[in-house]
Amino acid sequence: MSDTLALTPADSAAHPAGCLLCFEDEQTPAQAAADATGLALAVVVRHRFPDGEVRLRLPASLPPRVVVWRGLHQPNEKLVELLLLAQTARTLGAQHLTLVAPYLAYMRQDIAFNPGEAISQRVVGAFLATLFDAVITVDPHLHRVATLQEAVPVPDAVVLSGAPLLADHIAAQRSDVLLIGPDEEAQQWVAVAAERHGWAHAVCRKTRHGDRQVDIELPALPVAGRAVVLIDDVASSGHTLARAAQLLCAAGAASVDVAVTHALFATGAEQLVRDAGVGAIWSTDCIAHPSNAVSIVPAVAAALREVATGSA
Repeated sequence: MSDTLALTPADSAAHPAGCLLCFEDEQTPAQAAADATGLALAVVVRHRFPDGEVRLRLPASLPPRVVVWRGLHQPNEKLVELLLLAQTARTLGAQHLTLVAPYLAYMRQDIAFNPGEAISQRVVGAFLATLFDAVITVDPHLHRVATLQEAVPVPDAVVLSGAPLLADHIAAQRSDVLLIGPDEEAQQWVAVAAERHGWAHAVCRKTRHGDRQVDIELPALPVAGRAVVLIDDVASSGHTLARAAQLLCAAGAASVDVAVTHALFATGAEQLVRDAGVGAIWSTDCIAHPSNAVSIVPAVAAALREVATGSA
């Protein structure tokens, strides 16, 4: 297990912008972001006890400005980690804490669909706002709220998008592209990507019957002979993408590829999508996955600089 990278007085002098804390499993993108922003990097030491509790160890002292890199896929234990980390960081000298969460969990439930349901977006958003002064994320799953700040009420709530990055990658791989969103909720990302390169685009109509049961209706747009790319913010169970791909192949699409910001891909999901006729799968590195094709680090670094200068 790697030990904490201690921050010495020399580190503080060499990195006046502050430091970036991360966990070992996300050290690669965190290091790239630290290098791009002049932050000293420190890896939090994490120990799991037999009963499931965790112990964290941070540098013995911290500069006033601290960035925490923690993606919140598989979020439940990580939220406890953030509670322990953020409150400890304050006692060690941190005065301003920024959370970089390339994937932000618990955003989909923004209303109570049935009586008695917890509105997880409000609960988790308010929890994060008690810990951090700023939050930077990528393509959060927001639909009935207009801004991230409504969901996570911090002074600086910054939303980045993977859609332009994915669009540029698609343009380098395919010509005469037709962009399709697998459901109506994908419209915001489809529109951004399509506008960047002047592509025709549309979204499918989805009826959900359960987490893994969906009906899809293709848009009234000719797809025969076209290079179709399904684009969305997240791929999780894969069932929506797989069903859309099956219908597109049956309608005569020359090829069907997938581009997603967050490659969650539950067990068996990627194979399900490929069995449905999908060729290439491209994703951002918000979540480490073999399909990662573009990096969000430069965009995150730019956002960190804006937060540091108060221009976010």
